[in-house]
Amino acid sequence: MDTIEDAVRSLRQGRFVLLHDGKDRENEVDMLIAAQFIRPEHIAVMRKDAGGLICLALSYEVASRLGLLYMHDILSIAAKNNSILSRMIYSYTPYGDRPSFSITVNHKDTYTGITDKDRALTIAEMANIAAKVINGNSNEGIAEFVSSFRSPGHVPLLIAAKGLLHERRGHTEMAIRLAEMAGLVPAVAMCEMLDSSTYNALSVDKACNYARENGLCIIEGSTLYNYGNDKKMYDNIKRIS
Repeated sequence: MDTIEDAVRSLRQGRFVLLHDGKDRENEVDMLIAAQFIRPEHIAVMRKDAGGLICLALSYEVASRLGLLYMHDILSIAAKNNSILSRMIYSYTPYGDRPSFSITVNHKDTYTGITDKDRALTIAEMANIAAKVINGNSNEGIAEFVSSFRSPGHVPLLIAAKGLLHERRGHTEMAIRLAEMAGLVPAVAMCEMLDSSTYNALSVDKACNYARENGLCIIEGSTLYNYGNDKKMYDNIKRIS
């Protein structure tokens, strides 16, 4: 496994980072990349080499300013007049977390929304909006979000918990934590790595082999969680180029 510094450096360079959340959780490795650097070829790699669901994680601050809600809350509102739906809401996962899913979106300039080019466009434009919101241009970001995106679409949005890893230890929170540590826009494209031989999640050993073969960084979620808030650690992160 690599270090947090390696992961931060890779994210800043627009490279993929592989992240294992932990054996006591999903026990899955996700492929991450900072959304501000996304290109169609990145979508193709995630689609072919990872194979899971390609999503976009957003910080709680960005999501709340854009008026986004968790999908389980949206469904709870809809279920008040739908007795069947009320019995189907997925409030908690088997490993105890509440799902981080929000709505799905397409950018208005996409066609089907599912092609590598279309999904890259949607993710890149969402990253631009997140940057505006974070940098104090919330009104402009909100107006652009409303005018430029449509739902439902082909890019699922994920909302990180407000307290990040203090509140939830999912890939969503870890991805946003890494982006913030790297000084990047808190928007990260991510995709679970699957195994077409076992039909399960790709094992950590196989993910490590993939990382070595492709010159990528792979880290453990526990390492990120335990990195802490020590000022010296963050000063060291800031010096990474």
